[in-house]
Amino acid sequence: MEYIRRELERKFLRMSAAFKAVMVTGARQVGKSTMLRHLADREGRRYVSMDNARDRELARSDPGLFFQTYRPPILIDEIQKAPELFEPIKTFCDNSEERSLFWLTGSESRKMMKEAGDSLAGRVCVLKLFSLSQRELLGVFPDAPLDFSLPSLRERSRLFPKANIVTVFSHIWRGGMPEILRLDAEQTAEYWNSYIETYLMRDAVDDNGIADTVGFRKFLRAASAFCGRLVNYSELASASGVSGVTAKDWMKVLQTMGIVFLLEPYAGNELKRLVKTPKLYFCDTGLAAYLSSWTSRDTLMNGAVSGHFFENYAVGEFLRTFSYGEKKATMAFYRDKEKREIDLVVEQDGALHPIEIKKSSSPDRNAIKAFGALKNAERPVGPGGVVCMAEEPYPIDAANSLIPANLI
Repeated sequence: MEYIRRELERKFLRMSAAFKAVMVTGARQVGKSTMLRHLADREGRRYVSMDNARDRELARSDPGLFFQTYRPPILIDEIQKAPELFEPIKTFCDNSEERSLFWLTGSESRKMMKEAGDSLAGRVCVLKLFSLSQRELLGVFPDAPLDFSLPSLRERSRLFPKANIVTVFSHIWRGGMPEILRLDAEQTAEYWNSYIETYLMRDAVDDNGIADTVGFRKFLRAASAFCGRLVNYSELASASGVSGVTAKDWMKVLQTMGIVFLLEPYAGNELKRLVKTPKLYFCDTGLAAYLSSWTSRDTLMNGAVSGHFFENYAVGEFLRTFSYGEKKATMAFYRDKEKREIDLVVEQDGALHPIEIKKSSSPDRNAIKAFGALKNAERPVGPGGVVCMAEEPYPIDAANSLIPANLI
């Protein structure tokens, strides 16, 4: 299979030049090892995987001998399987002024992140890789950061093909796991079934100590029903046959594993808010579609929850854009006691950018009616708009635009 260039490559190489160790984490199968092996091969860096039983045993039993055998600079894959290496890596970093000594990959788990944090605090840069974005699938990587002003959106639109609802929902239904791209519908269903059994359930038991595997499977399916909605822990607990406390703990497990992303409500003290409950989004919409039993792109695209899945897709693309880009941003949603709602509030460079998300190709001006709720914020309100299926950016008013979904 031909290598697909990843957006994180730019940031990874920049951080590698500045840090002695860089670790790439993320959910299983998103392409961490493939990306780093591609970059390592390009520069002739040595590679060792902790999936190799002999090397793993050596790393665990005699880390000193391991690093005599494999001298840095080195790429160590699946390092969570040999946490004994963290201490000697710390020693290497402390005794050398060289940068880019260690490239590490690790599937996310509470235990690994704690061990890495305890041993390598201040020495390692941790980056997160998600499954493939729409931009990566298209091979389009804009040089300029995402800017919501109309001139910037128009300039950005020159790089992309026209927005197409079928293309978008193909990506939503299939998901972005690299291994899934060439599979048909039957093979895709078996891939996700295997992914859940082989990776998610095993990690839930081995890394997170979950004994009730039947309840956790039910919890996974129940969570997919809240895709793009406020989390209701009581309903999740009831559907899974567990307590509310356990449901909250299992949600944290899914976050740690890189399966879900919780979007918190906007927390500005100057603005009153009605809800403290987060909204739930799956990091890969294909997994959510499988768990929700949507068996084809068309049934999902025309189904009752298509708007929620489209919102999940848009939030996921924003998450990737801001994680991989030069300019960081925080994301929240807004909902107040007057029932005014804004799907997304992006805070960047001290300004708030209100974003509504609609599956329509031509949403009307009422879509931005709630944006006025931010006028009492202590931060300036910058340009925003409606992410939708419009083919071209188009002004709604002086500050806001229709934003084609493929531009984010």
